[in-house]
Amino acid sequence: MNTKLITLKKALFGAALLTVSAAASSAEYIIDNKGAHASINLKVKHLGYSWLTGRFNEFEGKFSYDAKNVSASKIKVHVNTGSFDSNHAKRDKHIKSADFLEVSKFPEASFVSTSVKDLGDGKLKVKGKITIRKITKEIVINAEKIGEGPDPWNGYRAGFSGEAKITMADFGVPMDLGPASADVYLELHIEGIKKK
Repeated sequence: MNTKLITLKKALFGAALLTVSAAASSAEYIIDNKGAHASINLKVKHLGYSWLTGRFNEFEGKFSYDAKNVSASKIKVHVNTGSFDSNHAKRDKHIKSADFLEVSKFPEASFVSTSVKDLGDGKLKVKGKITIRKITKEIVINAEKIGEGPDPWNGYRAGFSGEAKITMADFGVPMDLGPASADVYLELHIEGIKKK
């Protein structure tokens, strides 16, 4: 067989092994919602006069991460929209109504990453698709790695924070509170437990 062809095949095989090895080395993490070491928060201006804050109490998700191959990271999160909590029952009922989240018809929101870029110094740019009211849009999360390492229970953890902005009208939210309240700012704090 042609020597050059054999050399080319070896090179391609080696590259394939490196690719598989890199993908395999990405650790899988389960987001620690049970221990309440993760939170999905939001804030929106109330008529432009103050900030209204809230959170989702029920969500689940997972991510893969390898500090040596950050671009191979993957993230997937599902949120129970009916778990919205702004510490005000009457307002929460309104947010869950057809004016906003319409949780009876759209009980779940989700996020799936499409790319993760390492910007250096722990900074990350996460792109993905967020689905609210069954409408899917591209979103960018400006994220930061907080840290990783062993925990006191013989496990291993990694944690991140992130911020993003979405516009309610983009997801078919019919309630219009004026231009000052058009955007919702997401504040994410995610800690994952490495799967064994």
